[in-house]
Amino acid sequence: MRLIKGNNTFSVGKDGWTIIEHTAERPFLYAGIGKERIEQHYGDFKIKDKVVEKIPLKQVEFSGDRAVFSNCGCQVSLRMRMEGDRLVIDSIETDDAVNRLFFVLQSEKGERLYGCGEQFSYLNLKGRNFPVWTSEPGVGRDPTSLISFQADRMGIGGGDYYTTNYPQPTFLSENKYLVHMETSFYSDFDFTEDDHTQITVWGKPEHLAIESSGSFLGLMDAVTRMFGTQPALPDWMLEGVTLGMQGGTDVVYEKVAQAKAYGINVNGVWCQDWVGKKITSFGKRLFWKWEKNEEAYPDFEKMIQDLAKDGIRFLAYINPYLLEGTEMFRDASTRGYFIKRPDGGDYIADFGEFHCGTMDFTNPDAMEWYKQVIRRNMIDLGISGWMADFGEYVPVDAVFFNGKTGREMHNQYPALWARCNYEAIQESGKLGEVVFFMRSGGIGSQKYCTLLWAGDQSVDFTLHDGLASTIPAGISLGLMGNGLTHFDLGGYTSLFGNVRDEELMLRHLEYAVFTPYMRTHEGNRPDENFQYDQSEHCLQQFAVFTRIRKALLPYIRQVVRENAETGLGAMRPLFLHYDQEECLDVAYEYLFGRDLLVAPVHEEGAVEWEVFLPEDEWIHLFTKESFGGGRVKVQAELGNIPVFYRKKSSFRELFDGIKK
Repeated sequence: MRLIKGNNTFSVGKDGWTIIEHTAERPFLYAGIGKERIEQHYGDFKIKDKVVEKIPLKQVEFSGDRAVFSNCGCQVSLRMRMEGDRLVIDSIETDDAVNRLFFVLQSEKGERLYGCGEQFSYLNLKGRNFPVWTSEPGVGRDPTSLISFQADRMGIGGGDYYTTNYPQPTFLSENKYLVHMETSFYSDFDFTEDDHTQITVWGKPEHLAIESSGSFLGLMDAVTRMFGTQPALPDWMLEGVTLGMQGGTDVVYEKVAQAKAYGINVNGVWCQDWVGKKITSFGKRLFWKWEKNEEAYPDFEKMIQDLAKDGIRFLAYINPYLLEGTEMFRDASTRGYFIKRPDGGDYIADFGEFHCGTMDFTNPDAMEWYKQVIRRNMIDLGISGWMADFGEYVPVDAVFFNGKTGREMHNQYPALWARCNYEAIQESGKLGEVVFFMRSGGIGSQKYCTLLWAGDQSVDFTLHDGLASTIPAGISLGLMGNGLTHFDLGGYTSLFGNVRDEELMLRHLEYAVFTPYMRTHEGNRPDENFQYDQSEHCLQQFAVFTRIRKALLPYIRQVVRENAETGLGAMRPLFLHYDQEECLDVAYEYLFGRDLLVAPVHEEGAVEWEVFLPEDEWIHLFTKESFGGGRVKVQAELGNIPVFYRKKSSFRELFDGIKK
């Protein structure tokens, strides 16, 4: 990639394509003044931006690697330099009044673009715009659907195609270049135009980087250098399923005994109600004080020890909030550990029928205090993992210990929350044994978050918010350097009469086998939704598929290790290993590692399924039928997920021996 400077012009490109081309008629950079309006309701945000002024900076003058853009008395100065095949723009200085910057990159009609964090609706971003602002994804995530309409009316947010817990200002092109903006300010990536991409940011980014490579694998090397990698998951998480359950010690013993009787390979139990629970209009909610509840879970440590004798771990739940009225809340408030209102008081968040303080992790003492809570109340008791929930609710007018407001810290908070959990484990000497998983994320999550999960999918087959949405979500996360993720097996959100049935549970089950981690969830309304242990057939299928999972363990172990060592995710787009144009458009299939192609069935009532196979020699994992490349139609009744392995795989002997 080359930077070519001219008289009031410059361009950046490689091998016949151009990513930046500045001329007076088509400037690379605009400066502006904007006035935003942000309405927050829990974790949902309605954001409108009124651009008062937008000035095209037509003139550019270079002095070494310094460039000054100007027009109409407005000026922006920055440093621009090449580092091999990488362009870096940093040290940006603007007039005081400027609070919007607009960067214009060249594009072409039909250019396929990927990334911008975890995207549930579309793998290819071209033709749409994607705001980078962490939030609740919403219920339904489709404004044209009845369920999203009902959620909006109820006030909990229906969401849209771009709403996500994990946005990131980074994208990749089919032309094998990568664009990353290092910033926590609100930004918007507008891919709606055929011939250009516009990136808007509400402040001065630390830098803008563009890097090219000769291959997608080369781009993934660049992603790894930029962001780092997650550590490998421990073996205990890879073999079998973690069963989500609530109700107390006796329920744990009963459900584990039942699972063992059916031959289900159980690696853990996840009891999010270990702290006790509250009943709200949304459903069963947890009591947010992070200590064991002896009333619900008597003999807590003994239960964990008994489970361990059977090779079963105990997992729990935590988030960065403390419930008002508890001793832990009073202690944190007295110490000044919560984020503040503009008037200096604690910023108390309304989470729907109960109120909480939000930990301020920019305060080193608050960070250390919360890490001690995690170590003392969780790790030291023998808890092996937990859901580290939330992270998306920071208000824009909140004031942090570091002097910044929520406007700048909102997108940064998930990575701080991940760091708190990571360091608590690391300082306990348990990294690689104890694991936490998060739904929120952003820049920095890659090196701190040990595992992600896809958040609160609806209990249905819908493309935007159901089972199907977790497929592009997992692929896009891997492209951003977060190759270890999973989903609530069975889904989570049940509202407006939308309830889980056995078919949905079983489709999740067969798909989850071919992901980094298997974990069930009872959902927000357990009593109204089908649970894994409510039918003989379902229990038997859990036994069958956890046996398959165990048989695949040597391969799964390599996939997870490869993510830690190279940054290549567990759920990979087909185009990462196959240079075929058709692969660029496949959003609902993925490669699980290098050698398994997985095509989850995501339509209700399906008994056969069309699969696209890249040019290679493939063998169906269950029927052992051989296939070449192209589109094939295969049987796909419940329990027969279309999965294929490469004939030339070094694991072929293992795959040949897989039977249901």
